[in-house]
Amino acid sequence: MLILGIETSCDETAAAVVRHDGEVLSDVVHSQIAVHEPFGGVVPELASRNHLTNLRPVLTQALSDADLGLNQIDAIAVTCRPGLSGALLVGIEVAKGLAWSLQVPVVGVDHLFGHLMAAFLRFPNSPPSSPPSLPFVALLASGGHTAIYRVDGLSTRQVLELGATRDDAAGEAFDKVAKLLGLGYPGGPIIDRLAASGDGSVIALSRPMPQRNTLDFSFSGLKTNVRRWVEQHGRPSDDQRLRDLCAAFQSRVVEVLTKKTIHAALREGVSTIVVGGGVAANHGLRGALGTATAAAGLRLLVPEMRACTDNAAMIGFAGALGLLAEPGDQTAVTMSPHTLLSTVTRKGRGRRGEPTRPRTAPKHNRARTRPED
Repeated sequence: MLILGIETSCDETAAAVVRHDGEVLSDVVHSQIAVHEPFGGVVPELASRNHLTNLRPVLTQALSDADLGLNQIDAIAVTCRPGLSGALLVGIEVAKGLAWSLQVPVVGVDHLFGHLMAAFLRFPNSPPSSPPSLPFVALLASGGHTAIYRVDGLSTRQVLELGATRDDAAGEAFDKVAKLLGLGYPGGPIIDRLAASGDGSVIALSRPMPQRNTLDFSFSGLKTNVRRWVEQHGRPSDDQRLRDLCAAFQSRVVEVLTKKTIHAALREGVSTIVVGGGVAANHGLRGALGTATAAAGLRLLVPEMRACTDNAAMIGFAGALGLLAEPGDQTAVTMSPHTLLSTVTRKGRGRRGEPTRPRTAPKHNRARTRPED
């Protein structure tokens, strides 16, 4: 089965063609960084307008790279949740229109579930590797989400949140600290690059929510710690001082992400850890997790760099899993800002609540569009 994936949940316009087994035939991403950089973050209205402009040429390029015509596509998968409402609607309406004209199924995909499935993708000319063995523990860290999950199967109903951030996501913290230091947007890659030649032990910063009895995260305090350091010492004018501050901040984020992910895997009794999301492209995190998993006798799977950030290949594969599980469902794909994955973490202060299983989604998860519908 050949699936055309479409991703427009935030500020990347992406399209890809994948097979149902995870083989990637094409993967095209159009970034909007230049559009949002002057504002220091994503402007939702601008993101939606740029998706409208970019989606058609991105789709055309994805089909061309795969050497396929639209009439050879068997199904369409599109991100329908969570994300920016206007941005999601652009992708959904294009996907539904294409599916109607081609008389093929269209399936809505949870963006977070797509990131968790990115480790199953197989790109051309990539070294062969075996897919993750179930069950596994997954760390999902991005600009909008940071959580640890137990994954027992290849559906949203088989994913359980073990802990998540109570405030800022890890990627969000990187961007805010970079803005505070005048480094530009997006901040994560810039801080990662500067931290590589810095000494994180020179500047003392607080450990973000280091308690071992919880798998929750909190990065707002660390962000405030950096702001107070800048208020006291000023923005580093010395290049090495700036690199040391970036290294100190990144080391604190990486340390807590690594320790809690390893702790979760050992507590759950699983042997495999999967990492996904844009922060998974951070060199410091990849290195620290590699060392820690080896010491603990665990297997680590991190997608290729291009599969860590938002992309449509992961959406296409996740959509294929949904269609194979429920091929006859003919309900409508609709947009939602909320994930289907279970949640346990209470935002802000307070004790964690009881785990909630993924919401069933008969009206917004999968669809088959036909001219007669």
